[in-house]
Formats: sequence, structure tokens, C-alpha cells
Amino acid sequence: MAILKDILYKTSLVSTAGSMNREISHIAFDSRKVMENTLFIAVSGTQVDGHDFIDQAISSGADVVVCERMPQNMREGITYVSVKDSSQALGFIASNFYGNPSAKLRLVGVTGTNGKTTVATLLHKLFRSLGHNTGLLSTVVNKINEEEIPSSHTTPDAISLNALLHDMVEQGCKYAFMEVSSHAIEQNRVAGQQFAGALFTNISHDHLDYHKTFDAYISAKKKLFDGLSAESFALTNVDDKRGSVMLQNTKAKKQSYALKRVADFKGKLISNTLQGLEMEIDNNADVWFRLIGDFNAYNLLAVYATAILLGEPKEEVLTKMSALEGAPGRFEQVPSNSNITAIVDYAHTPDALKNVLETIAEFRGEARQVITVVGCGGNRDREKRPVMASIACKWSDKVILTSDNPRNEDPMDILKDMQAGVSVAEVKKTIVQPDREEAIKMACMLAEENDIVLVAGKGHETYQEIKGVKHPFDDKEVLKRMLNLFAKE
Repeated sequence: MAILKDILYKTSLVSTAGSMNREISHIAFDSRKVMENTLFIAVSGTQVDGHDFIDQAISSGADVVVCERMPQNMREGITYVSVKDSSQALGFIASNFYGNPSAKLRLVGVTGTNGKTTVATLLHKLFRSLGHNTGLLSTVVNKINEEEIPSSHTTPDAISLNALLHDMVEQGCKYAFMEVSSHAIEQNRVAGQQFAGALFTNISHDHLDYHKTFDAYISAKKKLFDGLSAESFALTNVDDKRGSVMLQNTKAKKQSYALKRVADFKGKLISNTLQGLEMEIDNNADVWFRLIGDFNAYNLLAVYATAILLGEPKEEVLTKMSALEGAPGRFEQVPSNSNITAIVDYAHTPDALKNVLETIAEFRGEARQVITVVGCGGNRDREKRPVMASIACKWSDKVILTSDNPRNEDPMDILKDMQAGVSVAEVKKTIVQPDREEAIKMACMLAEENDIVLVAGKGHETYQEIKGVKHPFDDKEVLKRMLNLFAKE
């Protein structure tokens, strides 16, 4: 229960009509979730305008309406509050309603195109191993200490986010690590949050279906750093040429990490194998980690730097980090009864796919061939489709183009876009199979002893979205089943 005037703190009020001393029991921006004594925020979304559902919300029990446009016919006994930006107001209202939980723990936001899930997950695991009560908000799962809470978005909506942070505080969490997507920043889902720090991993072409231009995508990421306070830290990867851009207008303490350039936190990759990687960090003796690949060297360095900036002891941090395993579906090896190396990875951007295949190329050794199964999501950035197919062909001996999550698109239309990136010389080593299970089966049939099979694009996901329906589908389970099937024959 909260008083209306208190939970409107920091919102950009334009005008009000009705009592400001109402007691509020619930807040909602979805009219279907309204009940008695609810404050309803009408948000102009990308698909639906909440202003069209104000009457429905009132009929369901809302007695306070926050909106950008006052209704022409205002009902008696209802309080109306007009604000400049209702999506931003939603963030502050949700934070105030739940007692500003982000101010009661040390919240770190992780943004970038690739690496967000791995970095956030490793930070959660590290701080748990250091003995801290810790929360995690990620694409794969949300966690309060070891309790798992299913995740549907990379960054939850403002109400769900603050409710989760509130629960973390209630259960004694002192730290929380959160993936922050560009969509979430643009849609003000993190408005009202007090970050102890934010870190930037890297940026490459992605989500242009939403942001339209690469500059707009970069600008969205940068807003997270622009909003940091002077008491927080801003950590960036300066090996990425846009890394320093993130720090240009921030008030926060500026910090950097790199493998190639001069930086506050410096790493040097010593060796890279299927069992893990060896890296020198800040002139410390070489440290061995269970993760694999150059891209994970960056992820590990970001985790180390964040831990030090949060005041953890260097030696203990490195000791605990050497025992950590990565996030589910990120360069995850799938065990089977065959002598084939099978890898599942979430790589769904050109850079991520290139990173994974380059890493495989480093340790393929005597492997006869690399077989890659890859697709692209429907209703998403079309520009990356031919690029991903081209990358797969360049770094693989055989490529099977297939469906990812086609969503509401025809899978064959997506595959035609991908085929545009296949050169005439590469057509012979490319197979098109829209059925993802059949594509994985085909890869396993083609694979021989000591070959490497990569299934890319879905990683941790346990479904395939087709025409608005999520069908059960787990790359790891399908790949393991097919490998074992053909190993017995």
C-alpha cells in the first residue's frame, strides 16, 4: 500500500485532476491485470497504445490513471495524472511503489551486443562463491541467490523488474547483476534504477529492425552510461572502437578493460584449448579458466574488473573465477556416445557466429571437417541474414541453413535471404533444410569421427516459435539424441 503523491516522485507531471492522497494497492500498465485499487499507467507501446484501454482499466477497478493525453470524458471519482512520458513515468512509479529497491543493493547493468548473458551469469556465480547474497536478471533465467525464476525477456518490464529487485532486497541480497538490452533502455524499462555501475561488452549490427540505424542502436546503449551518477562506475571494452563512446557524457568513474590496448584492467590471452583458456590479468601469474575462446577472455576480464571495482580482493576473485563455468547454451559442449565434438551456442548475430567459428578454427587440430547448422530469426533484422550465411560458409566445411524462430515469417523467405550471402563457389557445401530437427539430424549423419558439429542460434532456448506458438525444442537434447542414434549404428 502506498500514497499516490509519494509514488509519483520524480515523474514529469504536466497536470492532475482528482485527489492525490489516494492509497494505491496495485500498479499495472496492462488493463487485463487491473484489479480494485489499482493505478493504471497508459503507455504508448510499439504494438498497442494503453490510452485506448483506459475505460477498460477503470471498469476493472483502476481509480487512478496516469497518461500522456487526458481523456475527453473524465469519470467522476477517478484521479487522472498527465505526464510528459508515461513509459518513463512507469519506471519511476514502479521503483517508488516497491520502495526504491535498487538503492538498497548494488545493481550493475551489463549491456552490449554479445556477452551480456555470460558476463551477468559469471558475476552472479562469482559473488555467490564469494559468500554474498546475490540476484541475477538475464535472458536465460532470473535468480535470487539459488532460486530460479523463469525469464521471458532480456530485461523485464519496469513493474516486474522492481518487484524482482524488491524480492531480492527482502531475501538479503546485497548485489544484483542485470542484462540491459537496447530495447529496455529505449522503452524506459530501467528508468528510476540506481546503478552502482554499468559495463559495456561490445557492439555490432543487431536489432536494426527496431532501431532502424546502427547509430540509433549505439545511442540506445550509450543512454545507460549517460544516466549514471557520479558515485557509480562506467566500465567499457576499449578494444571495441565504440567502447570509448559510451563514456563520453557519463558522470560516473570511467574505467576500461582490454586485451590489445592500454587499459585500467589489462589481460593477455596465453593459450586456448577445448578444456579452457589461460590468461594473464593485470600482470598476475597466468590464471586458467574453464571457458573457451577469445570472446570469453573479454567476458572474464569484464567480470574481474567489475568485482575489483565493487571492492572484492584480487587474489580471491581470481581463485574463485578459475572454477567458474559459463552460461547455459554459450559454447556448450554436448556429451554423447560418439567421437564427434558437438557444440551448441546462442550465436545469433554475425559477430557472435564469427567469434565461435574462429575459436573452433583455433583448436580444430586434426578435425576432418566443421559442420555448422545455423538459421536466423523471423520478424527481426533482415540485413544480418546473408552476412551470417557468408560467415558460416567461410569458416565451415559444410553448412546447413535452417529455421531458427521463424515467428510469423515464412521460413523459406528467411532462408532465401540467407542464401543471398552464399557465393557461387560455396553453394556445393551448403544445404537448405527448413526443418531444424532434420537439419541437426543431417549434420550428425554427415559427421565422421573427430569432426566438429556446431548448432548455432538458439543456445539455451527450449522452444521454437512458429506462428505465435512456442513449440518445445531444445538444440542440446536433439543434438545429443541424434549423435547417440548414429553412434550406435
